[in-house]
Amino acid sequence: MTTATATAPARSHAGAPRRNVIGRIVDRLGSGVVQLVMILLGLFWLVPTLGLMVVSLRTTEVNNAEGWWTIFTKPAELTIANYRDLLAGGFGASFWNTVAITVPTTILVIGIAAMAAYAFAWMEFPGRDLLFLIVVALLIVPIQIALIPVAALYGQAGIFGSIPGVVLFHVAFGLPFAIFLLRNFFIGIPASLLEAARMDGAPEWRIFVSVVFPLGKPAIASLGIFQFLWVWNDMLIALVFANSANQPMTKYLQSQMRQFGTNMDILSSGAFLSLIIPLVLFFAFQRYFVQGMMAGSVK
Repeated sequence: MTTATATAPARSHAGAPRRNVIGRIVDRLGSGVVQLVMILLGLFWLVPTLGLMVVSLRTTEVNNAEGWWTIFTKPAELTIANYRDLLAGGFGASFWNTVAITVPTTILVIGIAAMAAYAFAWMEFPGRDLLFLIVVALLIVPIQIALIPVAALYGQAGIFGSIPGVVLFHVAFGLPFAIFLLRNFFIGIPASLLEAARMDGAPEWRIFVSVVFPLGKPAIASLGIFQFLWVWNDMLIALVFANSANQPMTKYLQSQMRQFGTNMDILSSGAFLSLIIPLVLFFAFQRYFVQGMMAGSVK
């Protein structure tokens, strides 16, 4: 009896969960100090964006003579002339070309990948595992080795230099990762939910639309953000497959760099405008993005 009494506290102490290093630091410093540190780190990461915005609102002469931080003592140097000049050129058309490439690509990748991921996760058909291994193997195929063959194929099909050609290329190379990501998320959905729907007589498409797709919103939103940003910021595919009439913003800004050299007023204003849509998208879907990033970490 005495031995059991003496060892009980030791077992209780050993069974208690141990705090990790981060938890101990938070307990020691307090949540207020940690929040202050996080705010300061966030502001630090925003400094380059702030500098880009200031450079885009000043003339080339002022940017060459002074650093952007002097704007706090010379606010009168700000001007929107750079944006007027940029929009008066071909930037507006390239912006809409970027939208015409990015939006269909993101929708097609999400739609096709979600249906394929559901089939790989919950439908039985011959060769399913082999096909999924092929999809996973396609993740390691570099884009560069497909540029010349696909360019030749596009030339024969008559779509080289067009927006549909750029969209098809992005969709083809975006699907393997999208299918892999969504399949791993869908397979974690409780099988009892799908079995209950099947017992009620729901067909597979109804189960996908009413059960799987709503539950997969966090992963789908995360995939949508990643896919949108990849295509929005792409320049390699645009340089190869988009002609001057269908060029997106990245190719347009690259051509301005080649033409104007160090003309930072044009380049900075164009780069800052290209940041607006991704920032709005991220902040609009950040709740789903965080849920998607945490999906699968806790069972």
